[in-house]
Amino acid sequence: KKDFTLEFLAIAGGGSGDSGTFGAGGGGAGGYLNSFGTEVSGDSSSNLSDLTASTGVNYYISVGGGGAVATSGTDTVFHNHTAVGGGKGSDRTAGSSGGSGGGGGRNGNGGSGTTDQGNNGGAGYDSGVGGGPFSGGGGGGAANNGGNSGGSGGNGGNGLDSAITGTNVTRGGGGGGFSGDGSGTSNRTAGNGGNGGGGAGGNSAGSGTANTGGGGGASYDAGSTGAGGSGVVILSYPVARTITLDGAGTLVASGGEVTVGSRKYIIIESGAGNVSFA
Repeated sequence: KKDFTLEFLAIAGGGSGDSGTFGAGGGGAGGYLNSFGTEVSGDSSSNLSDLTASTGVNYYISVGGGGAVATSGTDTVFHNHTAVGGGKGSDRTAGSSGGSGGGGGRNGNGGSGTTDQGNNGGAGYDSGVGGGPFSGGGGGGAANNGGNSGGSGGNGGNGLDSAITGTNVTRGGGGGGFSGDGSGTSNRTAGNGGNGGGGAGGNSAGSGTANTGGGGGASYDAGSTGAGGSGVVILSYPVARTITLDGAGTLVASGGEVTVGSRKYIIIESGAGNVSFA
């Protein structure tokens, strides 16, 4: 066996936005765990330790899916690390907790993010006047909290940059909130999705971008709500090593191994199973 340094970025699936004619909150981004270089993990927390890996040893991976309508995202697992799925937004009460928390509905606070993985969702807003406006907060992002609403839907929190693939890419944005007057026909304003794959709120809300863990946007109707974006695991290792995906597993890495300088990377987009190196 040969030992080598294995760097990783693991992101969970994002939560979905919620829906409601009285406004609704956006979905929170999936938890964000990063060991690459000197980059940070979610909530701008400390860079994680690289894994000292060995050839001929299996390392388990499970990539979390984005939440469907009004559901939280699912966890992503890499070896002994678990990134927590993003929390879903709410239409009236508090957003759900998760890797990053979902935006609160008109009478609720944002959901809590997971320590060292993400941030809180934004709070909802109730004007206390018949006809509104009522609005939901933005979902939390890997870099910062979702925006509180104040008569219009809150913006999703922004994600974080990583150059693990050799190019800086932003992932882990929260979904935008949505506002309404109770009738579903007027006073509709929506928050933007956070940078890094967060879906915008709106009459036809945006879904989180696949393989970013972005949260989905909120809307007035369940059929128009944005789903959470799927998670991802990206591995970086010396160019002398070659990876194998377990044939009995369901892992998908459509781009295969890519060489950048003295290292390779692979983007594992979905599924579950083991990887090993030679």
